[in-house]
Amino acid sequence: MSWSKHSKELRRLALSVLQPGFVGTEAPDWVLRDIADGLSSVVLFSRNIASPQQVSRLTAQLRARNPELIIAIDEEAGDVTRIESSTGSSRPGNFALGAVDDAELTESVAQDLGRQLHAAGVSLDYAPSVDVNSNPDNPIIGVRSFGVDPKLVSRHAAAWIRGLQASGVAACAKHFPGHGDVAVDSHHGLPHYEASLDQIQEQALPPFRAALEAGVRAVMSGHLLVPAYDPDLPATLSRRVLIDLLRGELGFDGLIVTDAIEMGAVTGLYGIGGATVRAVVAGADAICVGGETAEESTVDLLAGALLDAVADGTLPEERLRDAARRVGEFADWSTRLGQAAPVDPVSGDIGFVAARRAIRTSGAAGDALPLQDPPHVVELVPSTNLAIGKETPWGVAMPLRERLPGTTFVRVHATQLDRESKALEEYALLPAKDRPLVVVVRDASRHAWMSRALADLVTARPDAIVVEMGLPVPTAPAAAQIFTNGATAASGVAAAEVLAGTR
Repeated sequence: MSWSKHSKELRRLALSVLQPGFVGTEAPDWVLRDIADGLSSVVLFSRNIASPQQVSRLTAQLRARNPELIIAIDEEAGDVTRIESSTGSSRPGNFALGAVDDAELTESVAQDLGRQLHAAGVSLDYAPSVDVNSNPDNPIIGVRSFGVDPKLVSRHAAAWIRGLQASGVAACAKHFPGHGDVAVDSHHGLPHYEASLDQIQEQALPPFRAALEAGVRAVMSGHLLVPAYDPDLPATLSRRVLIDLLRGELGFDGLIVTDAIEMGAVTGLYGIGGATVRAVVAGADAICVGGETAEESTVDLLAGALLDAVADGTLPEERLRDAARRVGEFADWSTRLGQAAPVDPVSGDIGFVAARRAIRTSGAAGDALPLQDPPHVVELVPSTNLAIGKETPWGVAMPLRERLPGTTFVRVHATQLDRESKALEEYALLPAKDRPLVVVVRDASRHAWMSRALADLVTARPDAIVVEMGLPVPTAPAAAQIFTNGATAASGVAAAEVLAGTR
């Protein structure tokens, strides 16, 4: 074989292990060319989605080049949603499902999502998050987790996977070996999970074992340092984590895909090309890229980095071939999974049913609710992590106004409170004079400014009703508190129904 033919074959192998995103609601020419040259996967984000019909056209356009193309999406059906990013998810997220703790309901919600994704042409969903949210200050997981108890998380991880895959869409358990007990957002820095081997076995690994037993064929690595297994390299770049633990100890034989390789936790150490090479060397089979870096040049750079690493011996050619083989096997299996399920785009109202069941109240809710008059709603708005789309709406005011005409509302950010000494009085207290006041927060216990503002409002108005749409941590002795266990559109509707008495 001449070097040119060999090089062309190796480039096909290098392309086959990349899972890039792209910009636009139609496939760019470079993506179609790369599919013809060996690219085996693409990833859809909210920027690629305008309507169900458009997504179906897009996936058909992509698969015209390769019928077994893996088309992935990062759709958790909770606060992190792509398919409904413009409206907010019509289903509750994982923490809400865990709060209900009905595995059949969780399976039904995931199956409902799967039908929607399958009809759109998606074959792999980077979900569910099976992380145990054991650190309440975790800035990146929170309500994306099913809960704080490993047994509960294991039950619902298995149920969610069964439901999604019954609809013809492959699931992906993330973020291995567990991202729930960290205090740093891996988009920006490298989190450390400082637990002992015994603690990790008891706390973080049970949901992954349950996911494997439920038939998951893809696992996503997390960008976090786990010193008990590897004191030097993040899990995504660690052979001890990916090969010794995941493949060896847990016996996983499917596809290992990385979390987005452009995230700061790994690129800050090695650059995007270096992180890609190190991940494949360590045992990763597929490199997710393009949530933030969605360009042809990035794919060329990463393919080139892999080829250079083969040429200089950093990446054994056998390891690259093994990764490409696993991608091919997964593509074949996920294609057959999709072909075995009927295409049924009809979505039921199971998401709203589940969101209603997840509502919890405390305080004098029985006396304070439902509201007798249209309220003034103050929504305190935090900065969200990069996993949550900035375009995704959330809150209670809009659905409440539909049920109680005359409802007014304002959204207040930390910067407004910093700039304006009387902002709360102007935006919240004066408009609520002689009217009910509803204060909506999102993870108030994690944001000092929000906790202070909430305390000030409840002090001034002890009759205020507080709606917490993040983790259900009581933060102020309000007249009544409503906990939605997540900030999806469905959760907002469920809270509005409780406030208005229309549930």
